[in-house]
Amino acid sequence: MAGVKALVSLSFSGALGLTFLLLGCALEQYGVYWPLFVLMFYVISPLPYFIANRCGDDTDSSSNTCRELSHFLTTGIVISAYGLPVVLARTEVIRWGACGLVMAGNSVIFLTILGFFLVFGGSDDFSWEQW
Repeated sequence: MAGVKALVSLSFSGALGLTFLLLGCALEQYGVYWPLFVLMFYVISPLPYFIANRCGDDTDSSSNTCRELSHFLTTGIVISAYGLPVVLARTEVIRWGACGLVMAGNSVIFLTILGFFLVFGGSDDFSWEQW
């Protein structure tokens, strides 16, 4: 039952993050849909972790090059997701209010992705590999 509660809370927080993102695009005073390009970052942010789990060895050593590279690439993707709205706002493509809403959406979505991997990423009986 704990897995169902976690899944429901993660889906709620994901919907909340996407609501912030869509409000930053669709409100009448903003009305520009350029911030939706951060959806691309949401999709590709877990890919380095998946690749590192497939390619890396499962030793318990403190240093694993493949895992460290995946953390580095994931960090670059997340920082790019936060940088895109700032660049769009600085070039006056979007307004600063829309930038703030997109930043709030980024924070909620990336915390949801992190929560997903913390809850379902373990090697216990209930993991994401079953899905």
